[in-house]
Amino acid sequence: MPRELPSAEDALRILRLKRTRPIARPPPPAGRALRGYLKTLDARFSQGSDALAARWREIVGPEVARRTEPVKLVKGRAGGPSSLEIRVAGPSAAIIQHQAHDILARVNLFLGAEAVQKLRIVQGPLRRVEPPPPRRRSAPLDAALEAKLAADLATAPEGKLKDALMALGRGVLARRGQ
Repeated sequence: MPRELPSAEDALRILRLKRTRPIARPPPPAGRALRGYLKTLDARFSQGSDALAARWREIVGPEVARRTEPVKLVKGRAGGPSSLEIRVAGPSAAIIQHQAHDILARVNLFLGAEAVQKLRIVQGPLRRVEPPPPRRRSAPLDAALEAKLAADLATAPEGKLKDALMALGRGVLARRGQ
């Protein structure tokens, strides 16, 4: 038996009495919700290529470190394999390529299990920054020059400026005496 449809007035009355709620949407995936937070934590606490560069000699050993340097650590997209790019000096690339498995094992020991799955070797000159040579300490000034310098700066007010001027004067007078 077919049912009769309500009239327009009955439909309005029914709609006024019944409040419908929108369909509840499922929560977003946890990965999307945490992506920004994890990126900031990773940037702040991870050990990336900077940590590798700082301790490269300890990680791979002195022989390999003399011929190579880490360039960048590329994380794989969507859980893909990460790769480490290293720069190799000249003809040593063939030797380093044969040692790639050992280098990856040592790097993963430092960064964590399976942190790097691929090693990319790029030939080129190494960009080593040599530490500056140690400063030589100059001999102290003789008493007469020290007294003259103190007398010249007697009118200067006490503080950091006077100390800096004294140090500058000692340096200049020590160089002139050489």
